[in-house]
Amino acid sequence: MTETLSLYLAFPLVRYALIVGVLIALCSSLLGVTLVLKRFSYIGDGLSHVAFGAMALAAVLNLTDNMLLILPVTVISAALLLRTGSSSKIRGDAAIAMISVGSLAFGYLLMNLFSTSSNLTGDVCSTLFGSTSITTLKKEEVILCVILSVLVVIFFILFYNRIFAVTFDEEFAKATGVNTELINLLIAIVIAVIIVLSMNLVGSLLISALVIFPALSAMRLFQSFKAVTICSAVLSVVCALSGMLLSILGGTPVGSTIVAFDAAAFVLCYLIGKLRGGK
Repeated sequence: MTETLSLYLAFPLVRYALIVGVLIALCSSLLGVTLVLKRFSYIGDGLSHVAFGAMALAAVLNLTDNMLLILPVTVISAALLLRTGSSSKIRGDAAIAMISVGSLAFGYLLMNLFSTSSNLTGDVCSTLFGSTSITTLKKEEVILCVILSVLVVIFFILFYNRIFAVTFDEEFAKATGVNTELINLLIAIVIAVIIVLSMNLVGSLLISALVIFPALSAMRLFQSFKAVTICSAVLSVVCALSGMLLSILGGTPVGSTIVAFDAAAFVLCYLIGKLRGGK
């Protein structure tokens, strides 16, 4: 197995895939804790379906770089979703469900009406659940992912105290002078970027698991926000790396394998928490 793994790692495409996978897992876990605590974790699922619809539209328009359409559309949807979610007429969960289902249906309809592919079912399945396209990344795509990931990490570090305040007591944070609307908007935009980056890794239907599982697992072991965030990041990176390596060696679906590791890590952390007498 070691020899086989060394053989695969000799290829730059495999190394690129591992780098991108680790960076995506790290970025997803940083804001996962905030989303879970704010009971807004389902936003990842909604935005991933928006990205699916934008990807289908980019395919119909024959764009050479679909990121030019997918990223702006997802970011704008995140901003609109935040505004709609704060309205008294349409609550947050209803707004997410509306955007999620509508975008998914719109994307699938476009792919059926204008598809030039001979394997539509395979294309849809790989988009929803992830595919081996993560191992065919170009150097330019890897550089873009690295740049965006670094920006996400810098944002989290610079705004850590404000994110902490908005997460636990938004009203108090607003009273102390924190621009909570701006922070929430920036969080939504960063999440949109993470969603777009994650689509090639785990697919649009499994992205929420990449965001939620590490955070929930870390909460079984630690109580403080900082400790939970660090533990969540470590678990996410370890599970993503393990899942990708197993996928490369065993030929299993990348996204499903990573999520399976995340689920196993949650069960393990839950049992450890129970043994320690945690709530």
